[in-house]
Amino acid sequence: MTAIESPCILVCSIDMKTGFCFGCGRTRDEIAGWIAMTPDVRRTVMAELPARLETVERRPRRETRRARMARERGTL
Repeated sequence: MTAIESPCILVCSIDMKTGFCFGCGRTRDEIAGWIAMTPDVRRTVMAELPARLETVERRPRRETRRARMARERGTL
């Protein structure tokens, strides 16, 4: 069995404004149907992803516990 190329980076969360995944830029329908798509269709979608990701409003990254503790100690 051959591996299916995928743009997934395991940041599976959809931007409600654009409908694109914050991580890969695909729509819910594209994510759900990815395995059933032909390699040519997947490549076409993947070619569009960089432009899509430019339109996604990035959410601010949450501060981790480690970063907060370092900041509070003044070592960051």
